[in-house]
Order: sequence, then C-alpha cells, then structure tokens
Amino acid sequence: MKTTDRTSTKARAARKSPAPPLAGIRVIDLTQVYSGPYCTFLLAMAGADIIKVEPPQGDSLRNRKGPGGAALPFAMLNANKRTVTLNLKDEAGRALLLRLLATADVLVENFRPGVMDRLGLGRDEMRARFPKLIYASASGYGSDGPYRDCPAMDLTVQAFAGLMDSTGFADRPPVKAGAAVADFLAGAHLYGAVVTALLRRARDGEAMATEVAMFDSLYLSLASSLGLAMRAGDQFVPRTGNRHSGLSVCPYNVYPAADGYVAIICNTNTNWHALVQALGRPDLDADPRFATMAGRIAHMDEVDAEIGRETRKHGRDALFTLLNQSGAICGAVRTLREVIHDPLLHESGLLREIDHPDYGKLVIARSCLRFSDQPDLAYEPSHALGADNDAVFGWELGLSDDELTRLRNAGVI
Repeated sequence: MKTTDRTSTKARAARKSPAPPLAGIRVIDLTQVYSGPYCTFLLAMAGADIIKVEPPQGDSLRNRKGPGGAALPFAMLNANKRTVTLNLKDEAGRALLLRLLATADVLVENFRPGVMDRLGLGRDEMRARFPKLIYASASGYGSDGPYRDCPAMDLTVQAFAGLMDSTGFADRPPVKAGAAVADFLAGAHLYGAVVTALLRRARDGEAMATEVAMFDSLYLSLASSLGLAMRAGDQFVPRTGNRHSGLSVCPYNVYPAADGYVAIICNTNTNWHALVQALGRPDLDADPRFATMAGRIAHMDEVDAEIGRETRKHGRDALFTLLNQSGAICGAVRTLREVIHDPLLHESGLLREIDHPDYGKLVIARSCLRFSDQPDLAYEPSHALGADNDAVFGWELGLSDDELTRLRNAGVI
C-alpha cells in the first residue's frame, strides 16, 4: 500500500510539472563539430529527443586531441542526446537511417553541399519520402551560389566574411575572434529555423526544408563595420582595435585599471555625464569639445587619454562596481578562469561542475534559452560512442541480438 501511495504521489507530481516545450519531437542529428551540434543541443535542452548519428569512428570533435580541455566542446555540445553509430557509406547503414527517419520530426545535417545527395539522402528525396519531415541544413556558404563548394570552417568563414579584417589594430595584421562566432551564430540561427518550421507544420501541416549558412549568419553581425566601409568607398578602412568598429561611439574602448583593464562604453550623453562624475572629473563634462557625441568622436584620442588617466587610479573590480552603480556602462576584463569559477554564475545555475564519466571534472553551461514556469531539464552528460545502439536499433527498431552482432562485425554500426 505504501509503495502504491508513493507511486501515486510521483505520478501526480509528474502531471503537475509542465512538459518541456519540445517534448515529443524527435530529431535525427547527423551533425559534427560545432554549428550543427549547438543547434541540436539547444533542441535537446528544450526537451526534444535527439538521436545523434555518428560514423563508427566517431564525431571528429570527439576524437580531437590537444593540450588540456580538447574534449570539453564535445561534452558540452552533446549533452542530453542519445548516440548511435552508422556507416552511411554502407547500404545497410543508410537503410537503418531511413528507418530512423520514419520515426522522426526533424533531420539536421551539416555536411558539405552535395554529400547527402551523393548518399541518396538529399533534401528533395527525403522530403518526397517523408512528407512530414523537416530537413534542416547548416553549411559554410549555402547550397547554391558561387562559393557553395568551398570547404568552410569557422576560421575561414571569419576571414572570407571580413570579420578578421575588422578585428585587431590598424598597424597589425588581421586576427580572428577568440570565440567560434561563425559556428555558434549559425547554430543558433539553425535552431530558430527548425523551431519556425515546426510552428509552420503544427499550424498548417506543411513540413519545410530550412538552411543556414555560416557566412550569412556572420555578415549581419558586422553591421557597425559595414557602415564604416560603405561610407569609406574605395579608401582603406582601418581596423579599430577596441574602439567602436564604426567609429561612431565615444568613449568606447578598453582602459587601464591599477590591476587590469575595464571596458567602458557611453552610448548617450547620460552615460557620459555619469562616467565623468563617477571619475571625479566634472570638468570634462563642462569641456565644449566633449559636449556631444559628435564632439567626443572628433576628439577621440583626447577622450581616451583623459578617461585612461582616471581609470588607472582605481582597482579593476572597484572601478567596475563604482561605474555600474553610477549609471555608466562598464565591464571588467576578466580572464576565462575567472569566468569559469565565478561563484555567482554557479549559484544561478548557468554554470555547473560535473564529473563526466569519460572526461572527468568539467565546468559546463546550461542552455541559454530560458522558459517561464519550466524548470531546467536534468543534465545528462554526453554518451560514449555508440552507447545507445542496442536501445535504438534493438528495442526501438526491433533488430535482434544476432542482427546487431552481424552489423557490428560488418562495420555498419
């Protein structure tokens, strides 16, 4: 009787908990490295059932070797997913994938354009075979156009999109962004495209194909730099270092503190007034050269020199607190280790330390998508290669133990 009561209580509690937004949606994930896996990670953390399909040798990111932390990206981006292995170059492997797709709502892939067609798994063929399947693709430069066949990685897309040319200092060579911005922007946009397609299908029953190119998602992020380049015409547009990339906001820079650096931006005169008052320099507010944004831009070197003269009198963290409390906009320039071990970020649940079964102690991040009245899903570390082969191919697709053994021996799974 007590067991029944406990079970009933659990059942009632489960009924009261709202289902995750994407509960009941199954996604077949053929993606590797960053852009596609980030999209499917967001889908997983919103409640979708993700079956990650890897080649028998594994996602190339899983196998990446290097000094300290090379495995962290794989662990972070493949949490809350089931993983199976399939050799899609083998007819038997493709046949198993088709059986999986018959149970799915979404297929996500990020192969180079043409690869899926050569495998007999292209968009048009899959949409004809599975009319309710949403076919989502990420690529470097899109599936059509003059650059479709160019291999693309985050570094090369940053270079080709002009991001590297706008990053760094005018008297030095171009540099890449420290973050893999092309990959992650593409992944976030692909998530939005998939959810949009799911909404369309729920509304009128039509399944859409959707595609995001890394180049396309990155280009619009260069809005400030693009404006400067368009105004400059054929003239060389210098890299602006830590200043505003369109040179249309001042102050906007990284300034020295007594023990580090802070980033300060004044979008409005109100921000400027707050900054100079907090720094004890009301004379700067009274200086006619600095009375307007246009004036401060025209005297950018002088503004930066005056602000830097004052900021170096304060400790970094004290300056961060002082300026933000005053209404100025300031960010302390922190090391990655400081961010990783920020106790407030751990208390908020954004970051957490886990003991990963394959990689040991890691600090991982939850999804940045938050839903009201929806608790975070329980975090499930990324699975070992092929860990769910028996569950998916055996229990769900009905293959016998002998069939699974035969497929393993043949290198299909």
